[in-house]
Amino acid sequence: MGAEFRRGVRLAVDWGKARVGVAACDPDGLLAYPVETVPTGGGTVQRLAEICAEYEPIEVLLGWPVNLAGREGPAVQQMSEVADRLHTGLARPLRVVDERLSTASAARKLAASGRTSRSRRAIIDQAAAVDILEQALEYEKRTGRPAGREWPQGG
Repeated sequence: MGAEFRRGVRLAVDWGKARVGVAACDPDGLLAYPVETVPTGGGTVQRLAEICAEYEPIEVLLGWPVNLAGREGPAVQQMSEVADRLHTGLARPLRVVDERLSTASAARKLAASGRTSRSRRAIIDQAAAVDILEQALEYEKRTGRPAGREWPQGG
């Protein structure tokens, strides 16, 4: 028999300096799709909490800065603070997952679809969140284990 897959909607978050891309999937993890781009600022966590209330995910996956060698990158301290805020503000289990190449992959897919550079900017963060979510879903289906690690660790 194949690996066990936990049924339920998941949200993925690609947190950037200016914008936060959000993606969701259906309960069976068959389709990951873009939800929204949220500007970073004072109301970001509140808006993400509203999205969580609407989608009722079993967990939120936050893209984690891992470099090409598989080590945590220089943005880890800043992203740790973001993860703490999300853990407190979303009232949902939070997992941090490798976001290596998610933005580059999303940009290639959008360019291949014929999107102009200007139109890509508006949705690149959502597309990167979709990529993060697709990779996490694929990992769990293959291994039977959730992708990434729980945040806070051991909690």
